[in-house]
Formats: sequence, structure tokens, C-alpha cells
Amino acid sequence: MTPPARGAGRLLSGAGLAAALLLPTAVPATAQPLARVPAADGKKGQELPGMPSALDPEAEEVVCTPASRQKAEKQDWSRQRLDLDRLHQHSTGAGVTVALIGTGVAPDAAGLDGRVTAQGEAEDDCVGQGTFLAGLIAGNGGDSPRLAGVAPGANILALRGTDRRGQASSALVVEALRAATEAKAEVIAVAVALPRQDAALSSAVAEARREGAVVLAAATPDPPSRIGTDEIPARTYWPAGEPGVLSVADMLPGGTRPDSSLPTDGIDLAAPGAGVVSGGPSGDGHYLGGGAAVATAYAAGAAAAVRATRPDDSPEAVVRRLTSTAYPADIPQLDAYAAVTAVLGDSGTSSGAERAADPVTVRDTSATDRATGRATLFVLIGSAGVLAALWAGFALSRARARGWRPAGTGTGAAATGTE
Repeated sequence: MTPPARGAGRLLSGAGLAAALLLPTAVPATAQPLARVPAADGKKGQELPGMPSALDPEAEEVVCTPASRQKAEKQDWSRQRLDLDRLHQHSTGAGVTVALIGTGVAPDAAGLDGRVTAQGEAEDDCVGQGTFLAGLIAGNGGDSPRLAGVAPGANILALRGTDRRGQASSALVVEALRAATEAKAEVIAVAVALPRQDAALSSAVAEARREGAVVLAAATPDPPSRIGTDEIPARTYWPAGEPGVLSVADMLPGGTRPDSSLPTDGIDLAAPGAGVVSGGPSGDGHYLGGGAAVATAYAAGAAAAVRATRPDDSPEAVVRRLTSTAYPADIPQLDAYAAVTAVLGDSGTSSGAERAADPVTVRDTSATDRATGRATLFVLIGSAGVLAALWAGFALSRARARGWRPAGTGTGAAATGTE
């Protein structure tokens, strides 16, 4: 599947969100930038430190990402979009083990409550990104329950696919895939993307799938901190390009990929991957992060939620459920709620799935014009009421047949704000 043209259809507004989305990917940990979480009321919003995907590879000394002293005050757009509050009424991923291959995960991180098993050096998450991702997959939010992950009942098997600075290695990813397979993890999320395919990697992926694991991988690595003016040609990254692997890309609130995303093809699913809040290895503060790894974590959490409710489904059936229940778009957009609750027909297509949120509402409403959006919605609802009165039972019966819901049952989430 070919992704939409870079930058096409961007519908975001607000300098605050723009700052939040432009996070550096490899920075000195002692100089973590602050990224802004836009406020739903259009005011200044809140600043949180950015979570890097790697540390500066040229620094003489490895300095780990410091603990955040800030805590997010409200739920971010990504959780509103996925409607996690309602999803958790149907599944929390309880009992499912998700192997996370990345920078490692701190076993005692806030919100993970002893549900992390780290092999080898994976318990040392110097970068912090792996712990950030684990919170999106299986965190319970700690004292901020509305910042829980997709599957807060799942377990995490932390495996290193990078060195201590966050630089990915094919050999480490292969070793981690084999360890995840041996541990019989039901879901394997690879948060790194390698530029080359090799026989050992292909073999490790194939073995994991034969043993019944759902394998997901970031469609691309995070872009470098500084990108030149030359156009970067599209290419396939690995293991996302392996047969049977669900390739996941990051999306903005408007549903498009960030302008800075590295171009690729063969993307299977898009998930929130910008302006996302989660925790880190130490303390109970929060960070703001983004990228394909973040999107992969959300998709992995959804896979865990599905596996918990459908333990007998094959990996292929789980992947088909995630893609067939997604919002239809150039790149299908993850709907974790529909993936768990929808009834699929014999052809594997979703039959009348109830959506977690209306993507048009989420896409077109910004924090700064939320009041205008509500006023417009009020007018539309009023007009609909007049038509309903005129058409009486005919219109009402058609509305019910189409599964329309009463006003006020949607998420009402601003595309760039918080609830």
C-alpha cells in the first residue's frame, strides 16, 4: 500500500502542537527539550520533556535520559482517539505477554506494577524509550489512570534490540526475536527498523510466526535530527518488510504521516504517533514522544487486547482483525475498540462495527477552534431534529437502521487538544 504524498491533507493547526510534534530523535540527555502539550481550551498548555529514541552517538560519555519532573494534567489526543476508557470495559489484555524489542524496559517503572520481565541488559533502559513504549502497551497509568496503555493487564517481556545509546543492531534484534519465541510471547513488537534484510532476521521472524506470535514492527526508523534538503528515496525497512509482519506507521491527529517521516511502502496500519504522553524508567513524571515506534506500541497493545478475548485465533486472524476493523483510509487507521468488539463476516470484513470515535471529528477539530466546532455541531444536531420531526418515523427508522447514535455519545475529542 502506497502512503499518501508527504504533507498532503495536513489539517493541523496551533503552534503548540507543531512544537510537540517536532521532537528530536537523538539528543544529549542532559539537554532534553521541552515539548508542549496543547490545552483543550486553546490556552498556553503544558510543557513536558521530549522522549528521544536514541542518545547522541557522538557523545564521549553516555548520559541517560533524566527523570521528568513534570506530570501530564490531562489525557492526550491519542487515547481519546483510540477511546481506551471504553475499550478497557471489554479487554485489558490480561494474561497476554507482549515481547518488546527496543532500548529495554525498567522493571520497576511506575504504572507497570511488576508485570515486566527483562532479559539480560534489557532491564537497563538508559534511553528511556522502551519504558515509554511499555507504558503505551501495558501501563495502568499509576496515579493517572486516564493515561493507561491499551492493554493494562498484559505482561511485558523486555528485550534489547539496540545498544545502550539506542543504536539498532540486526544481531541484537535476531537474538531478541529468538528469545521472544522461546518464551512463547503471544505478541512481539519490534520498535526498531533496520535498513537491510538478512537471512538470520528472516529466519527468526518466520520461526516466531510459526510458533504462533503476532509480529509487529515499526515501518521506519525515526528520522535523523538533521535532514538535508535532498529528497530521501522510499525504501523498505526490516523486519517490517518480512512476510506476515504487520508494518505500522505513525500518524498525526489528522490521519496523515508527519512531514519528517522517512518514506516507505507496504505500510499495513497507521496509529497515533505524535504528541503522545507516557512515563519513563525512573520517577513518576511524564514525557512527550512520537514516531513509528510509538505507533507500533499502540498497535501491539491492541493485538494483546484482541488475543486476550480471542485466545484461539491464529496470528493471521489477529492481524486481519486489526486491519479490517481499522478506519478506511489510504493507510488504514487503528481502531482498537472495533478490533476487540466487531463481528467479522466470513470474508473477514467488519460487519457494522461500532467505532471508538468519528475520525472526521477528531481530524477536523483543533484546540483553538473547539468552541466553534461545538457550535457547528449544535446547529447540525438542531437541523437534524427539524428534519426528524418532518420525516417522522421514516427518517427515525432509517437512522436506527444505520446505527446512528444519540448526540453526545462520541468522544468529542479535539484533534490537537486534550480532554
